[in-house]
Amino acid sequence: MVVVRLPDGDATPGQVGEAGGLPAERHDLPGRYAPIQQVLDRIGDRWSVLVVLTLANGPKRYGELAQRIDGVSQKMLTQTLRGLERDGLVTRTVHATVPPRVDYELTDLGHDLRSLVAGLESWATDHLAEVEAARARYDARQQA
Repeated sequence: MVVVRLPDGDATPGQVGEAGGLPAERHDLPGRYAPIQQVLDRIGDRWSVLVVLTLANGPKRYGELAQRIDGVSQKMLTQTLRGLERDGLVTRTVHATVPPRVDYELTDLGHDLRSLVAGLESWATDHLAEVEAARARYDARQQA
């Protein structure tokens, strides 16, 4: 268990788990921080970030998203799109055609988030070699 000290002195227990081979921390924030945590959980989610980046250049059909987001399952993509739509970041437009066509597109709020996500992508791209080197050093120490 991890205890997080907030600026106001509140202490909260967190949970530590494994995700993608890296330790993942989740901090359950007290009352007044709960709404912020909910938003961060949505926008910080791996699949949400990839959906936002994929929709950055315009609307996409479900199948296009599934093809472009490597490794996402149908269930996870559907859940992610529903969550992003619920939070006002993505719109879903159903076209009355045969077969039915559904397009997903970033809203103004989603485009605003896109600039932040693009910054994260840029940082990750710029520092990938450094992160990989740090991982290799860490792994070597752990095996010694």
